[in-house]
Amino acid sequence: MSDRSDLDILSDLGLDPIERKQAALSPREARIIAGFEDIQKFVEEHGGVPQHGQDRDIFERLYAARLERLRAQADCRKMLADLDTWGLLTDNQGGDGQEIDPSDLDDDALLASLGVEAGGTSGLTELKHVRPQAERRAAAEDIATRQQCQDFETFKPLFEAVKADIDRGARQTLKFGRKSEIEPGRFFIVDGLMAYVAEAGDPFTNESGNRDSRLRVVFGNGTESNLLSRSLQKALTQDPAGRRVTDSDVGPLFNNAIEGEGSDTGTIYVLRSLSDHSLVAENRAVIHKIGVTGGQIERRFANAAKESTFLMAPVEVVGKFDLIDINRVALENLLHRFFAPGRLDITIQDRFGTPVHPREWFIVPLDVIHEAVDLLQNRTLHQHEYRAEQGKIVRRA
Repeated sequence: MSDRSDLDILSDLGLDPIERKQAALSPREARIIAGFEDIQKFVEEHGGVPQHGQDRDIFERLYAARLERLRAQADCRKMLADLDTWGLLTDNQGGDGQEIDPSDLDDDALLASLGVEAGGTSGLTELKHVRPQAERRAAAEDIATRQQCQDFETFKPLFEAVKADIDRGARQTLKFGRKSEIEPGRFFIVDGLMAYVAEAGDPFTNESGNRDSRLRVVFGNGTESNLLSRSLQKALTQDPAGRRVTDSDVGPLFNNAIEGEGSDTGTIYVLRSLSDHSLVAENRAVIHKIGVTGGQIERRFANAAKESTFLMAPVEVVGKFDLIDINRVALENLLHRFFAPGRLDITIQDRFGTPVHPREWFIVPLDVIHEAVDLLQNRTLHQHEYRAEQGKIVRRA
């Protein structure tokens, strides 16, 4: 008789041994695990355990009560021991008051706090798959939590202007390509929503050794999210309809010459400052520098952080309009006179510490600047005026 094992015989038959399936978690166990991972996510995001207190968010107070109840039950501590990477179940840090007495929470109350109705009425009979904590965290980071954008009225004109540009062909929506395109001032379309990168934090190196940064992304439906740059990149790449919106290009002004005639005489540029000056930071979306140059725009502000005319800070281009056969100096003076009611009143120090008052910055929404350019093209700008208190152009009486 051969001493060959059952595994050898199965191998000869071309069969693999059937792996023993792990016992499925009960709905109660699954929800306790999920609830504990919610607490861990809170700790990772806020740098501390959830606390009690009337001044605390309702979810933080709920997490605090939930954590105390889990600590108080030996079976819960045993179940979660391998997941407790922060030592939360043995950490007796408490809040600043027992707003909710965990001893009053029985198992049904705990299940309710974890999102499961008592008495088995949830209809859950089997848990087929529980994602690992790392996977849950990655998915949560990719999606991120969208919340209401409290200052959406500031951004709403930008979305309206971009949509109008797309409708009239001044902008295009192209397939998303490079991560370098994700930067403040850029527009994208992801998950069917237009998204605007309003702010970007300092770059850092993530756990994988890649450069990343935290973004403030405002969506066209009035919500916002603090996505990581790489998370937005992933969402745009995986979304078959993910698109980037090009910069505005309305074509040359006053180009009535036959094709091939005339000469390119410059560009109107619209800049937005990235200064951390409080006045600028609080009104960044509606503060713009309007100028005209005969050279390359990028060269014009290559050293913006060292020049007082650029508020001693980096800038970004948010609009540009090519000029054909136009007196650049006269046109720039015309635009500055037209928007003079909205001229930004600001004093900064130049690199020598001397107070200066830049004169080319205006409080004017981007869509209003586009409207002024349209009026220039139509030769009717002189029939209108800019009302700074209303943030709009009106026809003269």
